Amino acid sequence: MTEPLQFTIGAAAGAPVNQLAAMCNRHGLITGATGTGKTVTLQILAESFSRLGVPVFAADIKGDLSGLAAAGKPHPKIDERLAQIPLDSFQLRPCPTLFWDIHGDKGQPVRTTLSEMGPLLLSNLLELNDTQAGVLYAGFKIADDEGLLLLDLKDLRALLSWMAENAGTLRQEYGNLSPASIGAIQRKLLVLESQGADLFFGEPALVLGDLMQTDFSGQGVISLLDATRLYAQAPRVYTTFLLWLLSELFENLPEVGDADKPKMVFFFDEAHLLFDQAPKVLLDKIEQVVRLIRSKGVGIFFITQSPLDIPEDILGQLGLKIQHALRAFTPRDRKVIRAVAQTFADNPAFDTEEAITDLSTGEALVSTLSAKGAPLPVQRTLIRPPESRIGPLSEEERRERLERSPLKGRYDAPVDRESAYEILKQRAERQQVETPATPPSKPAGRSRQSLGEAFMKSAARTIGNQVGRQIMRGVLGTLFGGGKR
Repeated sequence: MTEPLQFTIGAAAGAPVNQLAAMCNRHGLITGATGTGKTVTLQILAESFSRLGVPVFAADIKGDLSGLAAAGKPHPKIDERLAQIPLDSFQLRPCPTLFWDIHGDKGQPVRTTLSEMGPLLLSNLLELNDTQAGVLYAGFKIADDEGLLLLDLKDLRALLSWMAENAGTLRQEYGNLSPASIGAIQRKLLVLESQGADLFFGEPALVLGDLMQTDFSGQGVISLLDATRLYAQAPRVYTTFLLWLLSELFENLPEVGDADKPKMVFFFDEAHLLFDQAPKVLLDKIEQVVRLIRSKGVGIFFITQSPLDIPEDILGQLGLKIQHALRAFTPRDRKVIRAVAQTFADNPAFDTEEAITDLSTGEALVSTLSAKGAPLPVQRTLIRPPESRIGPLSEEERRERLERSPLKGRYDAPVDRESAYEILKQRAERQQVETPATPPSKPAGRSRQSLGEAFMKSAARTIGNQVGRQIMRGVLGTLFGGGKR
C-alpha cells in the first residue's frame, strides 16, 4: 500500500511533527509576534509543497522570501537544529521560482481588467460609501448592456463622464446617477492612480495557468509576488489583488474531490489587512470562497500576528495551525493569549496558554489534522530549517533569474485594444460633426445599435470567429451572483 504524502514541519520531544498533504486543502494559519519566525515557517511550508509537486503562490512583503530561489548555506545553527529533528532527507537546494510584480520592476508584470474584477472588489478598493457603490454597480451594468469593455482606468473614467452627461436619459432604467457621487468616484480613481494602481489594470491579463506549473523534475513552481512597495504604499491594492486572484481560482478551477495533495497552495501574508474595515457583504463573500475553494483543491494559508485577526467564521475553517510566540505586556495582551490558547486542542503534557508566551524564536505550537480531518492535540514544536536561503536574493541574482524566466517577454508590453474609452470617444467625435439642425435618431444615452456595432467590429478584430463575449462575474466580482462564462 502506498504511503500517504506528508511533510515534516518540525519535531516535538524528538518525534517528527508531520502533516498529511491530503489535508492541506483544509487551509491553515501561521501566527505570532514580529520576529518570532513566521516568515521562515512560511518558507519551509512553501518548500515542502514545492517538493511534493504542488504549485505555490505567496506575496513577499519584506523581500525575504526571494531566498527560496537560492540554495541555503551551511551554518552551525542549522546543524544544531537538524540534530534535534529526525528528517528522512535534508539537502541545501533552491526551489523553482517565478517572480511577479505589479510595478514590473522586480518580476513579471501582473494585470487584470476592470471587467474581470467587478464592482464589489473595486468598491472596496476605492473605499466607496453605499451610495457611491450603487452608482459604480450601475456603471458596470450599463457597460455590460452597451457592450463596453472596461479594461483599464481610462475606460472607467470615460464611462463615468458619459454617465454624468446622460444621467437624465439613463435614470429611468438605472436609477438616480448623482453627479456628486460620480465626481467622488472620479476623484478616488485619481488617488488610486497616484498609488500606481493604474499599472494593475489592463492587458495582457494574467493567465492562471502560469501560476500553476511544475518544473521538469516535477517540483511545484513557487510564484512570488514582490509586494514590498505595494504593501507600503497601497495596502488596499495588495489585498484586492489577492482577493481577485482567489476569486479567479475559485471560478476557473474544476472540482477535484478528495486528492492526495492540493492542486495549489496560496499564502496570504498580513492577513489582518484583508479584514480591516471590509464591509459585511465582502466578508460574507470571502467566507464563502474559503469554505468552497477547498473542493477545487486549493489550500489557503493566512499569516498574521494573532488568530483573533481572522473573523470567527473563517478561523473555524482553518485546519493546520502554527502559533509562534506572543508577548504579554498588558492585561489586554493576556486576555488575547487566553483566547488564542482556547483555539487549540489541549495537550495534557503542558499548559497551552503558558507555552504561547514561553516559545523561543523558531519554536511554535503546532496543531495538525488527522486523516479524518480532525485537529490533533497541539504540540510544542521545533520548526525545521529551510533547505533554501534564509534572506533575500541580491538585485543581481534576481535580475539573472528574471532573464532566465520561461515567461520572459510574455507580459512586458501593455496591450491597449479598443474598449469603452475608444468607443465613447468616437461617439463624441461623431456627435460634434453633426449639424445642429439634424436631431440624433436616438437619445445620446441609449444608442445601443451604434455602440453595439462598434463593439462587434472590435471583437471581430481581436477574437476572430468568436461572435462576442457576455461579461459575467464570479463570486467576488458579481453583479447578481451569477457565474462567469
